[in-house]
Amino acid sequence: MSTVTRSGDSVPPALRRRWWLAVAFATTGTLATAAALVRAFDATAAGRWLLAAVPVAGYQLWFLRRFLGANRPGVSAPPTDPARASRDVSPTLGLANAVTVSRGWLYAAAAGFLLVVPPPQSLWRWGPLVLYGAGAALDAVDGYLARTVGQETELGAKLDMAFDTLGFLVAPLVGVVWGRLPVWYLSLSLARYLFKLGRGWRRRRDKPVYDLPESRVRRPLAGVQMAFITVALCPLVPVSVVWPVAAVVVTPSLLVFARDYLVVAGHLEARASG
Repeated sequence: MSTVTRSGDSVPPALRRRWWLAVAFATTGTLATAAALVRAFDATAAGRWLLAAVPVAGYQLWFLRRFLGANRPGVSAPPTDPARASRDVSPTLGLANAVTVSRGWLYAAAAGFLLVVPPPQSLWRWGPLVLYGAGAALDAVDGYLARTVGQETELGAKLDMAFDTLGFLVAPLVGVVWGRLPVWYLSLSLARYLFKLGRGWRRRRDKPVYDLPESRVRRPLAGVQMAFITVALCPLVPVSVVWPVAAVVVTPSLLVFARDYLVVAGHLEARASG
């Protein structure tokens, strides 16, 4: 079980400055979007959007700050020697992590539409689709950059997983609030958090927690869900089509979550091909 060096331990000052740049980027994008909403509607609509978007963006920035100390090459367990850990921490976020942080802001901006539902004729009806769709597209870009540019880091892996999970929560919630998705589709979002809670509960009770093997279906299924959520948020796709398809696409993902938990709990033998 790996231990993560927190951001206050052995984080280069240059890396802290990169975090402040991320704060400035998120603040600028958030204020610019709010200003655009004021012009398109009114201050009340912008305020509601901020009320939903800011906590999500704030959580992401807190998460990034908390794990800055994990900004080391590779995704394996960090070194136990504090001096070595300090030397290994990269002073720059890198291009791949910058893309991931940008993707996180797009998900936060999409979350703002939980409290803002523009009229059908407004171009803002496309907001959640554009924001979440762009974030989902960048999910492939940051991974590709990390592998090809040689910037794979433990921080990047943590950001990718955390922001994926958050995106799978806020975008379906927007879909439900807007009537685009059935409420039971949120079982997919709940499954991701229940899996993490179950694994954490076992660790706190000193019960064995086994590693998940590589899977040929886990990542493709996540890609299918991202694509489906994006399509579901499209104003041109009839809800009468979205809802039946939701039942088809959510079922295999829920089964994989159930299987994965049985594997980490030791109730099911791990198979690398599954």
